[in-house]
Amino acid sequence: FVETLVKFTVIGGGASKDLAKRLARKLKAVYIETETKIFPDGESKITLRKIPKKSVILVVQSTYPPVDTNLLQALSIISQVRKISSRTFAIIPYMGYARQDKQFLSGEVITMSVVAKMLQSAGAKKVIVVDIHSNTALNHFNIPTENISAVPELANYFKKLNLKNPLVVSPDVGGSSRSKKFASLLKTDFIVLKKHRDRKTGRVSIQTTKADVQGKDLILVDDIISTGGSIIKAAQFLKKQKCKRVFVACTHGLLVEGAEKKIRKAGVSRIISTNTIPGNTSKVDVSGILAKSVQ
Repeated sequence: FVETLVKFTVIGGGASKDLAKRLARKLKAVYIETETKIFPDGESKITLRKIPKKSVILVVQSTYPPVDTNLLQALSIISQVRKISSRTFAIIPYMGYARQDKQFLSGEVITMSVVAKMLQSAGAKKVIVVDIHSNTALNHFNIPTENISAVPELANYFKKLNLKNPLVVSPDVGGSSRSKKFASLLKTDFIVLKKHRDRKTGRVSIQTTKADVQGKDLILVDDIISTGGSIIKAAQFLKKQKCKRVFVACTHGLLVEGAEKKIRKAGVSRIISTNTIPGNTSKVDVSGILAKSVQ
C-alpha cells in the first residue's frame, strides 16, 4: 500500500456541500463528504470518513441561518481535521457576525472578535471569505486572512443580459466603492443614494430627494441582503423617479423574513446572488475565484 500524495483535500460542511464539490472539481482535489445528524434538541453530530494525510485541507462552510449551528459545525470539522493536517484552511464564503465587528452602541459585544478567536483555537491556519461586510472584521484575526471579491463574477453575469442604458446604483454611501468597481466592469456610470438607518430601531429611510434615472435599466449593487429593507426603500424611490427596470445584484442573498417576495413587490425585476448562500437567486458561482485564491 503506497499512500497517494494529495495537494488539496476539500471537506464540505452541511451548509456548503454543492459549492465545496464545485471547488474540489476546479482544484482536481479529493472531496470528503460530511455526514451531519441533527438531534431533536438541535445538537449536531458530524462524522468524517478517512481523510488523506499530507494535504492542504480546505474546510468549506458558510455561516448563514441557522448561523450558530453552521458556525459550530465549521468549528467541529476544523477541530477534527487539525489532528490530521497542520495546514487547515477555513473557507467561510459567507461569514456570519461580520456586521458585529465594532461597538456601535455602548455595551454591545463585538461578536466578530469571539468568532475569530474560536476559528483560530479550533485550528484554522488561514481564513478565506468572500466580500466580507467590512475589512474591520478581519482585523480581529491573528492568522492570515483573505477577502475575495465576487463583484467581477456578478458583473460578468449582467454583461450577458440585454440591458438598456444601464446605470449602477449603490443603496448607500458605504457601498460606493463596490458600485464603482461594478460600473467600471460594465463600462457604465454609477450613482450613490444617501440612506439613514436608526441604530436602535433598524428603520431605514432614503435621504436622496432626486436621481436622474428616467428610462434607464438600474442595477442595485449590495454585499448582503438580509430582510431587504434598504433595497426595498431604494427600489421604491427609484421607481418614483421613472426608471425602466430595476435589477438587484448581491454577493450574499440571505433573504430572510420573506425578503425575496417583498423585494419583487417593490418593483425589482430580478435578484441575482452568488452561491455563497444556496437559494433561488444564487445564479453566480464563486468556486472559480476560491480555487484561484488557494493555488
